Amino acid sequence: MKKCIVVPDSFKGSLSSIDICNITKESILKFFPDCEVITLPVADGGEGTVECFLIALGGDKVEMTAHNPYMEPMTAYYARIGDTAIIEMAMAAGLPLVEGRRNPLVVTTYGVGEQIKHAVEAGAKEILLGLGGSATNDGGCGCAAALGVKFYDKDGKEFVPSGGNLDQIAKIDTSACKKLLEGVKVTAMCDIDNPMHGERGAAYIFGPQKGADEAMVKFLDGQLKALDETFQRELGLDISAMPGAGAAGAFGAGAVAFLSAELKPGIEAVLDTVGFDEKLAGTDLVFSGEGRIDSQSLSGKVVIGVSRRAQKQQVPVVAMVGDVRDDAYGAYDLGVTSIMSINRLAIPFSEARPRSRHDFTKTFEDVLRLIKAAEQIGR
Repeated sequence: MKKCIVVPDSFKGSLSSIDICNITKESILKFFPDCEVITLPVADGGEGTVECFLIALGGDKVEMTAHNPYMEPMTAYYARIGDTAIIEMAMAAGLPLVEGRRNPLVVTTYGVGEQIKHAVEAGAKEILLGLGGSATNDGGCGCAAALGVKFYDKDGKEFVPSGGNLDQIAKIDTSACKKLLEGVKVTAMCDIDNPMHGERGAAYIFGPQKGADEAMVKFLDGQLKALDETFQRELGLDISAMPGAGAAGAFGAGAVAFLSAELKPGIEAVLDTVGFDEKLAGTDLVFSGEGRIDSQSLSGKVVIGVSRRAQKQQVPVVAMVGDVRDDAYGAYDLGVTSIMSINRLAIPFSEARPRSRHDFTKTFEDVLRLIKAAEQIGR
């Protein structure tokens, strides 16, 4: 094995994608000391996305002052690589920032807009925006307000909408935001296909994890319906059913409405940005992975996104995973060569979690031993 690429997602709650890259590179060089190892840690658009890009591509870490979901000042940062800025909304609007006081009625994405504005005013011509891990349900209106969009109520009073008062928007003026973003391409990384509202929408599916009880979920969904109607009336946009519109508290819909963003599966945006297809040239093997592979993975998460591209260049893909569900084996029809679970003992996750690094390392080394043996047989 002369060249391989390692491009894993994290094992949620146990190993980050950066951890996995470090483990695999060290192990590969132990068994194949002359191998060129390219590591590309991947995040899904949520917390950790910026760090993954900085490790994979280098670039600058740009620090700035923004506001958290409760409009309190905080230090945030984004990645700047050439004229591209990579921003994760979780940095200024993520769940960890509201721990102990979750309330999607009042929290805002305003700080995300401040990050985008800072990047654009510093010369960024492309924004890669990760939508994941949000504490908010404001349809991206807070972000839009920070970028110059003006929202007025029925009395003509300007305000910044949040999840609990979207139905008060009577008029929207996007002219300042359009001027700011003129010539700037925005791509929003989005790994879900949920609509803006309804039983599969942002409030019903993701509201409870943000602190909403049953009554609040119903109310929040009604607020998003009102925002949908406002988009149609004020902006001439009918986007509520667009796959991904419900991402990050309907920020997916807001990204399209206010930022003219393209919603793109996170792994596709990542692979395009890091030049994965070009890196595949001359590659013998790709190692990917995620915490669990199942039927949902087949819709385009990390392992399948990687394997589809590798298959086009006839490069085999080994998927290192935690759990393998019975409905996962369609992955073999989508370019995956082999699926290997790191679960070496039949124990609950609570007991397996502290062993994750050990179990991953030993399982991966078993795979490398097999590859080395296969090379010897082929001589």
